[in-house]
Amino acid sequence: MNWPLFSVIYSIAATVTIGVFMIAALVTGHNQILHIQIAVIAGIILSVPAALFFTKKVGSITGNEEGYKV
Repeated sequence: MNWPLFSVIYSIAATVTIGVFMIAALVTGHNQILHIQIAVIAGIILSVPAALFFTKKVGSITGNEEGYKV
């Protein structure tokens, strides 16, 4: 696996997913700190499969699925 690519994609996916969940929680009236913490944890957990999926897709497009070769 291309770990540098995964880390970049994960940081973007986590930021977007957490933001979407936090906005959804605030719009629906769940504005207590516990609800925000649950949204953040859910965003962190659900970003891992998304980042894995997109890392493999981008790696297969570029032909660099294994990461850096020394």
